Amino acid sequence: MDLHLNGKVVLITGGTDGLGAALANRLVEERARVAVCGRDSHRLAVTEQRLRDAGGDALVVQADVTRPADLERFVDAAVTRWGRLDGLVNNAGKSAGGRIDQVSDDDWIADLNLKVLASVRCTRLAVPHLIAAGGGAIVNVLNIGAKAAGAASLPTTASRAAGLAITKAASKDLGGHGIRVNAVLIGLVASGQWQRRADAAGQSEEELYRQMVKNTHIPLGRIGRSEEFADLAAYLLSDRSSYVTGSAVNLDGGTSPVL
Repeated sequence: MDLHLNGKVVLITGGTDGLGAALANRLVEERARVAVCGRDSHRLAVTEQRLRDAGGDALVVQADVTRPADLERFVDAAVTRWGRLDGLVNNAGKSAGGRIDQVSDDDWIADLNLKVLASVRCTRLAVPHLIAAGGGAIVNVLNIGAKAAGAASLPTTASRAAGLAITKAASKDLGGHGIRVNAVLIGLVASGQWQRRADAAGQSEEELYRQMVKNTHIPLGRIGRSEEFADLAAYLLSDRSSYVTGSAVNLDGGTSPVL
């Protein structure tokens, strides 16, 4: 299926590994122009080379999404290079989970800065350019805890619930400008952060995933693939989903107890 993304300009925060990298690969296959940001200079260089080797028109920017000036520089770099903006994926984030009586103020502030304020700021920066292009699409990457928080899941589930409310409100605020806003709520999907957790624990990535599948009781019996996320996100960015906005789609193998 042609997603009609040829020549479209899409920004991805946290796009150097895992979900963001898989999406960047998928968009390049669709001949979109892709800008990604990240903090790690080595991963940025690897990402840039991989996308260009695949024939992609790609831009990488070293940026920390918790710093407003870095986000401004990221958005400006893409618009300066291509003269337009058609899509934004707020993907940067990492899992952080603890009990309500154990999470410190500093942990709360760091999580909200990374997952909520960064997304709001990047969206605010992108909107004028999306309007100038005649509309576009925003995809917020959240997790299924946004709808059904579990024990010892704070502050992540609270931040992700905020992201869900932002998605719905923004879809109503921006729909009149032809800007669609949707969310993908992931369950257990293979990503760079799980690989790093396995390395830190001295175990193989495969063993970590087997334990996670067993403990989570995923109905489909396996962890998700980053390419499956990329296919869904690319669809939501495309004109093929032109009447879909204000929606949150679970990508979790059936794990979530709610729709």
